[in-house]
Parts: sequence; structure tokens; C-alpha cells
Amino acid sequence: MRLLHTSDWHLGRAFHRVDMLGAQAEFIAHLVASAREHAVDAVVVSGDVYDRAVPPLAAVELFDDALHRLAALGVPTVMISGNHDSARRLGVGARLIGQAGIHLRTDPAGCGTPVMLGDTFGEVAFYGLPYLEPALVKDEFDVAKAGHEAVLAAAMDRVRADLAARPPGTRSVVLAHAFVTGGQISDSERDITVGGVAAVPAAVFDGVDYVALGHLHGCQTLSPRVRYSGSPLAYSFSETDHRKSMWLIDLDADGAVTAERLDCPVPRPLARLRGTLEDLLADPGLTPYEESWIEATLTDAIRPGDPMARLTERFPHTLGLVFDPDRPPDDPDVSYARRLAGRTDQEIAEDFVAHVRGAGPDERERAVLRDAFDTVRADLTVREVAP
Repeated sequence: MRLLHTSDWHLGRAFHRVDMLGAQAEFIAHLVASAREHAVDAVVVSGDVYDRAVPPLAAVELFDDALHRLAALGVPTVMISGNHDSARRLGVGARLIGQAGIHLRTDPAGCGTPVMLGDTFGEVAFYGLPYLEPALVKDEFDVAKAGHEAVLAAAMDRVRADLAARPPGTRSVVLAHAFVTGGQISDSERDITVGGVAAVPAAVFDGVDYVALGHLHGCQTLSPRVRYSGSPLAYSFSETDHRKSMWLIDLDADGAVTAERLDCPVPRPLARLRGTLEDLLADPGLTPYEESWIEATLTDAIRPGDPMARLTERFPHTLGLVFDPDRPPDDPDVSYARRLAGRTDQEIAEDFVAHVRGAGPDERERAVLRDAFDTVRADLTVREVAP
């Protein structure tokens, strides 16, 4: 069976205030054309179809167009909700849409009920695991403590139980939206650390032939059977070096995996430039970047006047401006920034306690701080996914 694995469309999202709807429409056209050209048997979309719970109308219209084009192509599509989606909104009409071959899986209770598709070698069970927010689904999965690993493990127990009851030789594909240990993050994924440690081990998915992951925006191979497709478009300058693509996956009669990357259209290349303003304006070696989207980091010791206006004269698509002046290492501003760099909210809060009273928090106090951060993040998550 041949699959086209994609995820993280983020329909409705802009790139540094640049409307990306046209580029997203171009990607949808490319997806449909690729499914036709490569004669795929199914398309799998592993979450974050939309960029927010209540997407703009234009994004909904584009999604509707995508569904109609895939249905007209006659290619079954299996799709799950991600942490950016409203599962309830995305799942409206799922049973009716399923009659057209578009299978939306947004209800955690359905993790163990697969979409069954067949080829010349027999049946393949597709299990859709939508994003599982631990605080919201722990009762559904009867886990003692809300955590990403616990709820995903419980969901996979249902998958393996259903698969064990099927005829020998039934192949299996799992769609999941999660942060799996070993994955490389970028700046454009929303934090999902609420509920404890966000990362889950890849071993939680043992027992299935292929795991089509979503959430991380870089295309990645965690193992031959566990892969992220990444987002089809860049949504932050941290993705400057990403090669945006989809996975073309072949499952043979025994469930062995063969994978090929299919490149996605690039609306405009990204570049990160660094130097003094005068150097950036004068350096002939930067000519190839004049039509790129630019994030410029200025290292001038004193902030120059009208830097954005002057930069856009040479680089008209400059979108981001960062100031990182070259200063002595003992400069107090530099020292403070370095102390904060790469530190979590928890670590910063613990440092603050130590600064105020002269001693850091004990284990009980650390737990209180952890619970406070989790409560705030959970409240924000509930507000975002609420209908």
C-alpha cells in the first residue's frame, strides 16, 4: 500500500504578518497532484490542519476545497486533529464526510477503532490518535496521573488490542500528534509541556508497521517506521534550513517500509543574515538573498537610525530585525541575557526565589511551582480548544 504522509498545514497562519493563504492553496494543489501522479492508495494528515481553534473563513474555505478535491480524486484520506485544532469543530460531520472517503478522527474515544483500507495484499488498519491533552483525556483512558506518555500508552494499548483481534497479517498505520523523544523542535510549534514532560519515547508505538507523526515542523526519521513529515511551509526563521516535504511511504505485503521524500513548493526562500548594518548593505556576497524573506541580526554596538527602512532598500522582503550588539562579555545586559538563554519557566522561577530570599526552593516548593505552571498552561489550553 502506498501512502502520502503530511501534517501541520496550519491553514490560516501568516508568516511574520505575510498572508500565506496563497502558498497554502498552492500546497493543496501540489498535494492533490502528487497523490494522482504517484497513484497513492491513501493520504494521511497527522494534525494541525488549522492554525487555531477558530480559523478564519478563508482557511475554512481552503480546507473545504481540499476535501472536495481529494474526494473527487477517489483517494481515501485519514486525518486527525492536532493541538492547534478544535477537535470538536474539525470533527463536525465526520460520519457523513466519511462516506466520501475522508475519515476524520478527532474523538479520543475512537483511538482503537481503525479505518480499514485494502490493497492486493490484504487489509491495512489505520488508527487515528488525535492530539491527547492529558488533563482533558485522563479519565477517558483511566490513567492515575495526567501525562503525555501515560495517555498515549493507554491509547496504544487500545490499538494493539484491536489489532490482535484481527486476522494475522493485517498491517497497521498509526497517526499521532505528539512530541516524540529524539525529535528536533523549531520556534513555530506551540508548547505542549502542560501535564508534565512533553516528550514521549518512540517505544510507546511498538507493535505497528508505520507511525505517521505530526506536531514538529521539520521532516524527521526517528526510526524507519516512525517519522515526522513536518509542515509543508516554513512558519518561523528557525526553519530556514528545513527541506519542506511529504513522505511517500510504501508498505509491502509483510509491512516493511520504503520511504521517499517529495518536495513541497517554496513560495520564497528564507535567510538569516548577521552583521553590522553597513556590512549587510555593502556585502556583495549577500546578493543571492535580495529576494528572500530575511531575518537580520544587527551587531552594531550602537543601534543605527532607521535600520528597517535602510535594510528594505536592498532586501525588500525583510521581515524580522534583531539587535545583538557586540559588547564586552562583562556587560550586565549580555550577562543577564546569557543567564536566561535556554532556561525553562520553572528554572527562571526557581532562580527568582533564590535571588529574593538567598536560598533556592526545596522539593515541596518546586512541586508547587510545577503545579502552578501546569495549571496556567492547562487553563490556556482549555480556552483554546473550547468550542
